[in-house]
Amino acid sequence: MNVKVLIVDDHPLMRTGIRTLLERTLHNPQVSEAADGREALEIARRMRPDIVLLDISMPGLNGVEAARRFTTELPECRVIMLSMHCHEERVAQCVRAGAMGYLVKDCAVSEVGAAIESVQRGDLYISRHVPAVVAKVLERQTDGTSPLELLSARQREILQLIAEGQSTKEIGYLLNLSGKTVETHRRLLMQRLEIYDVAGLARFAVRTGLVCAEC
Repeated sequence: MNVKVLIVDDHPLMRTGIRTLLERTLHNPQVSEAADGREALEIARRMRPDIVLLDISMPGLNGVEAARRFTTELPECRVIMLSMHCHEERVAQCVRAGAMGYLVKDCAVSEVGAAIESVQRGDLYISRHVPAVVAKVLERQTDGTSPLELLSARQREILQLIAEGQSTKEIGYLLNLSGKTVETHRRLLMQRLEIYDVAGLARFAVRTGLVCAEC
């Protein structure tokens, strides 16, 4: 059976490049594309991909949050994260979210095929570009004390949108929530983080990798 792959990246040129690479290195792959995490989940529920190549930094719903949802809703999908960066803690965060692979975008062409083969076997694949010290980071016990991990999935989602400059009305429309509900979530996450201004929330979101300062 031909492998079904879903490419998720908010840059059309990147998606096109990855599609071309897959079509050259895999045998007749079935390739679909999505521009963000929400669209990816909608497509995946219908497509049931074997592999999801998931960009880590996307507006609206970032790759780490999308990976968590894939792990919960579609555990049969193998998620491989794509990133421009190889920070050890970010790699560990992705693995804890359920990703089976992590590739740096400027990795060798051969790594893409190797990563797909590896995760299909059920093995974890970490790009050779990532420092070896990441293994020690992955071994650390996660006791849930990270401020970001103390937030609910909905609160993290709303925090990302706030940090991206979305208004209460815009967030409500995007998530199909009332303005009052959005305000309640914002108040609760502010209390949990002990941060009581939007600028502070934005700085926290960047510092923890929830949003990309360069995007």
